[in-house]
Amino acid sequence: MAAVLDSVRAFFAQNTYTIDAENPGDVVARERLLDRAMGPNRRRKSSEALRRGRVPAEGLALVARDETGHLIGTVRLWNVDAGIDAEGRAIPALLLGPLAVDQAHEGQGIGGQLMRAAIGEATRRGHGAILLVGDAPYYERFGFFAEKTCHLVMPGPFERARFLALELKAGWLDGAAGMLTPSGAKLSQAPIRRAA
Repeated sequence: MAAVLDSVRAFFAQNTYTIDAENPGDVVARERLLDRAMGPNRRRKSSEALRRGRVPAEGLALVARDETGHLIGTVRLWNVDAGIDAEGRAIPALLLGPLAVDQAHEGQGIGGQLMRAAIGEATRRGHGAILLVGDAPYYERFGFFAEKTCHLVMPGPFERARFLALELKAGWLDGAAGMLTPSGAKLSQAPIRRAA
């Protein structure tokens, strides 16, 4: 019995992690993780056009860290305008992405915990809606569906069935139509260029 308990303890000890705010020291580890998880074409996606040259929404850049403090997961949310309403006013919203977990730590619920933390923090900060482009079967469990994005478009190619939204405030996206545009703060310095 003691050996079984030791095995269970060892399993949970190697699978512990915490959700934390991203800090400037996470930049290199986050970029490497995203390169591994998303592949070489990740910067060509329509969502990237909305993030390029911007900083994440205040307090909405989160990471998962293993027990030694190493970054093993990341999620960010970005300020965007989700088209306009019937009166022609821009509708502020958030764009989620990318969400990624290190391959060595997949299957531990880290992505789900990052999603719940991001949604909770966005709600606490008073945001009205979150949009994303992703696999519906995964994101529907968090309340994301395509119905609220049917009159919205991304700046570039995107798959309609993967363009999803979650209203944090009921009716926030009612009547929303048009193209998503970036609305968040711009980077104060030019992004670091990578060597080819």
